[in-house]
Amino acid sequence: AEAKTATGIFLPDSAKQAPNWAKVLAVGPGRRTKDGNLVPMGVKVGDTVVVPEYGGMTLKFDNEDFHVFRDEDFMGIIKEE
Repeated sequence: AEAKTATGIFLPDSAKQAPNWAKVLAVGPGRRTKDGNLVPMGVKVGDTVVVPEYGGMTLKFDNEDFHVFRDEDFMGIIKEE
């Protein structure tokens, strides 16, 4: 059965899978606009972020997998109270 979001969007069963959470270990300076201006990252080291199930790039260092995402790939930041 489809689920309906609070805003009225119907989600098929395949879209109801829980997103992945990840801890940010490192960030770069940001990205450059066409004009050369620096757009800083929206996350910082230590943030807990929600990332899509598919996307990003997997890198392996010392037999451990690390996932690299662009800033715009993050679906949200989990704030601890």
